[in-house]
Amino acid sequence: MHQRLTRRALVGLAAAATLAPLTSAPALAQSQAAYPNRPITLIVPWPAGGSTDRHLRTLAEIASTHLGQPIVVENKPGAGGTLGPGTMAMQAKPDGYTIAQFPLGMLRYPHMQRTNWHPINDFSFILGVSGYTFGFVVKADSPYKSFKEYVDAARKTPGRIDYGSTGIGTSPHLLIEEIADAAKVQLNHVPFRGNADLMQAVMGGHVSAGSDATGWDKFVDAGQMRLLLTFGEQRTKRWPQVPTAKELGYNVVSQSPYGLVGPKGMDPAIVRTLHDAFKKAMDDPKHLEVLGQLNQDIWYRNSADYRTWAQETFEKDRALIERLGLSAK
Repeated sequence: MHQRLTRRALVGLAAAATLAPLTSAPALAQSQAAYPNRPITLIVPWPAGGSTDRHLRTLAEIASTHLGQPIVVENKPGAGGTLGPGTMAMQAKPDGYTIAQFPLGMLRYPHMQRTNWHPINDFSFILGVSGYTFGFVVKADSPYKSFKEYVDAARKTPGRIDYGSTGIGTSPHLLIEEIADAAKVQLNHVPFRGNADLMQAVMGGHVSAGSDATGWDKFVDAGQMRLLLTFGEQRTKRWPQVPTAKELGYNVVSQSPYGLVGPKGMDPAIVRTLHDAFKKAMDDPKHLEVLGQLNQDIWYRNSADYRTWAQETFEKDRALIERLGLSAK
């Protein structure tokens, strides 16, 4: 009798052991499904009011409806858009509650300055989102009616003609430096923290011109600024009268793609949840309307493709930085 009970007990224990993983699976799924259960912070590494801030606030608002939690935008400008993401990589937990925009400067800055973060190894790539339309603007009463007149003035007075950008190593900075190199002119570069600061400086006459994404759109449309050129493959639909740098003989084209990232080591399931929510937000008519206002296009890349693109661009842009004489080495 004692042996029979013992055998039954052993069979019961074995059955319980077999069923244990089955009963724990729903609990595990429930734990994973609990994300997110509190607000998410999205770091925008530019001042409030600029084109990137306008875009990402709209995107975050839509994505929050798919996640069921608010997405709080935190503006953390500095170091050409690299301060916010770099700080996140070093300090934030990889729990999905702190993410950041990843501007192209993140793949260039480490070639120019020593950083305590690596642009590939220290990040979890979520998805690619969009790219900019870059342009070069002057105040409406500027003596420069065309980009050629601006370059001619720089040629007559080397180092005296200035322009502002959103920071050292940013695409707006490097685009103009590429043109200056091709035109054999020396310009005086003045870096700013972001679009809003730069536009104020142009409007106030503190710098002669500004190179930036379409944060200048409202000033151009209101007749307060003059757009001298853009940097796309073709002229923009919104300002078709404005030539591209390529048309003017400069082999300089850029849209400076960007996306969203988190700290390294994020749970793939959380990355997928964020990816899916932001992908749905990207396809939303309200988001597409804002992109249209900013003259930007969708630049969707899934998590794996975005990481691959970043790796390839990081290596490719090393040559650009060295050619312009901006390398730290």
